[in-house]
Amino acid sequence: MDAVSEAHEGVKILDGMRMPVIEVVNVSKRFAEVEALNDVTLTVHEGDFFGLFGPNGAGKTTLLRILTGQILPDAGSATTAGVSSHDAIGVKRAVGIVPEAETPPSFMTAQELLELTCRIRGLDDIKERVDRWLSFFEVEDKRDVLCKDLSKGQRQKMMLASAFIHEPRLLLLDEPFINLDPIFQRKVREYLQGLLEEGRTIFICTHILEIAERLCTRIAVINGGTIIEEGTIDQMRDAEGENLEDIFMRLVGEGPILTV
Repeated sequence: MDAVSEAHEGVKILDGMRMPVIEVVNVSKRFAEVEALNDVTLTVHEGDFFGLFGPNGAGKTTLLRILTGQILPDAGSATTAGVSSHDAIGVKRAVGIVPEAETPPSFMTAQELLELTCRIRGLDDIKERVDRWLSFFEVEDKRDVLCKDLSKGQRQKMMLASAFIHEPRLLLLDEPFINLDPIFQRKVREYLQGLLEEGRTIFICTHILEIAERLCTRIAVINGGTIIEEGTIDQMRDAEGENLEDIFMRLVGEGPILTV
């Protein structure tokens, strides 16, 4: 057998040599009477572009919040980049994070936000990095504008820039394409594809299945706090020509979902 397998177009990974970068083992989480996660187990390996999909309230954001150390599981364990979810600072130090529906600090300008991010992460070439990402997102003319006065799309660009600026080996992205116009959806998608080709790892939650289908090497579908299927898109196809939207609707359908 050839020692090299294709995990994604343009990406070659040695069989048996990839290390797990996210490990979730029997994780459960309850909020009052609602069971947000029920005995969830999954592994994301180095070089994966891993997509987690489910209807609203299925448990995606709860799992991502555990992986980023924002909340702790009631049972089970989770490690991200080798760091336990109990060490929130350690996790944030190791990865790049775009949380769901969070906006940058309203009292800082776009430039101040990126400069502060660089300083917190101990980077030296601050000006070059800040200029690069303001240019990438075409907001150079907004560098001195307070974040509260930016548009929704511009605020999302600043969240993405803050996650990308230190070039982490692992990115955890919750709805990263929200509020971006099609031009920047494509630009961010191409940037993420480039990271994958470099062997980096990306974990994404998104409802934009068309983009996800182009990016993801492995996926999991979650509903009611439980992983109902996991694998490559090809492995999960039930019929010839079935796309990710078809797979999602077949697996989830109109079944009950949570409200957390």
